[in-house]
Amino acid sequence: MSFLDTLKTKLAPARGKVSDLAQQHGDRIDHGIEKAARMVDQRTKGKYTDKIETGTVKARHAVDRLAHRDDGSGAPPAPPAPPPA
Repeated sequence: MSFLDTLKTKLAPARGKVSDLAQQHGDRIDHGIEKAARMVDQRTKGKYTDKIETGTVKARHAVDRLAHRDDGSGAPPAPPAPPPA
């Protein structure tokens, strides 16, 4: 068994807990992401608004993936494809 396989096996219970927390507190997490994005945008005086918005969207998608809210089926998403060799 490779190191990565061992790591995945050991982290599986933690992923389940994180998924449950993301499902239970998704609205609070979204609120925190939005609040942080607004604060950073204000501190940078709008200089990086487009990058902040992109990061906010990616963060929300990550929370949705953790909470299995992508397609409404409740099934976990497929793992990402391995990088090209």
